[in-house]
Amino acid sequence: MAGFHLPTRRDVLRGSGALFAWTQMPRLARAEGRDPRLLVIVLRGALDGLGAVAPVGDPDWVGLRGDRALLLDGKPPALSLDGFFALNPAMPNLHRLYQAKQAAVVHATCTPYRERSHFDGQDVLESGMVKPGATDTGWLNRALGEMQSDGRVNLNGSRVLGVGAVTPLVVRGKAPVMSWAPQLLLPASADTQMRLLDLYRHTDPKLAAAMEGRINLAAIGGTAAPSAPMTDDPAAALLGFARVRTFFADTAGAAARFLARADGPRVGALGFVGWDTHVNEGAGSGQLANLLGALDGAIAAIETGMGPAWGETVVAVVTEFGRTAHINGTNGTDHGTGTVAFLAGGALNGGRVIADWPGLKLAQLYEQRDLRATTDLRAVLKGLLRDHLRVDDQALAARVFPDSGDLAPMAGLLA
Repeated sequence: MAGFHLPTRRDVLRGSGALFAWTQMPRLARAEGRDPRLLVIVLRGALDGLGAVAPVGDPDWVGLRGDRALLLDGKPPALSLDGFFALNPAMPNLHRLYQAKQAAVVHATCTPYRERSHFDGQDVLESGMVKPGATDTGWLNRALGEMQSDGRVNLNGSRVLGVGAVTPLVVRGKAPVMSWAPQLLLPASADTQMRLLDLYRHTDPKLAAAMEGRINLAAIGGTAAPSAPMTDDPAAALLGFARVRTFFADTAGAAARFLARADGPRVGALGFVGWDTHVNEGAGSGQLANLLGALDGAIAAIETGMGPAWGETVVAVVTEFGRTAHINGTNGTDHGTGTVAFLAGGALNGGRVIADWPGLKLAQLYEQRDLRATTDLRAVLKGLLRDHLRVDDQALAARVFPDSGDLAPMAGLLA
């Protein structure tokens, strides 16, 4: 598929290439002397959690991934977190924040979704429902609505902004929506490309693999669909990944600058696409490593862009599901279940890997193929919304994340 291109720096700075949702801060937080910010980053395509945060202390880890297993003494060496888990070596900024107790990892996590369709998985992730297709509103929009309705929000200028040709589900709802579309001339949207891939994986796997190779990093940046095509030229590949890093950093930095403004948004979301690593994943050095390096740079750009407001900021990095525990026949991973969520920010109680570890033996894997999810991602998001933004428990259980009354918000995430 020819014709894809990455946006220029001017394109990025013009519109940020991100998805934002904003509102003024709850009055209760102001009364507490706080002015908290929350930025959600959605990694579309399903992140390999085992390639991002390796369970180096699990006795079955090396047997599972063989010479592709990240190790503390590997080449390159993984970055030790707590002795049992180690971070992908492409993420030194996140490791620095972890050591400063300003970052945390939630491992073996997933939404309630247990199938393997990107679009259904993203629907559940962004809607906050237990099943896909249940609503046309998103949990972030509903959370803003709850903060408005109980009188704890200054409604002056309160609105939701969705960037892209199609307003993303997570920001759709009753709260006023402002839409903006980046001026990019593209042959197909990211959504169209991913739907085609999903279709071909069910009907023509060989064609899907070929298409995957051609648009490997397509649609970086939420709704736009630029890409760095696969190439046999190492210099061209390096140039493509350098442009991806620039794109990630510029979009995330733009988001941070919006959030940092005294009169700006306090809650936002952006998306990065390209994490569907079916072919030549390369966790240690390759496609995934380069993507994680770009994400690491984006987190650093957020920290810089937030300035003094970083101390009251939480960044939550989430994805629709994980990938298979074993490497497939094309040196990649297929659609799975359990994965990781990254948390970063000066407001965090960080320096921890939060995990009820399920183990990696064949019998311990979900359907004998995936990392089993033992932590519901909704509990993490509910914990952040409750303790950071002061959305009350009843609203979280009944309306923001319906049918989650038996799922307690995760406590202790905030410093």
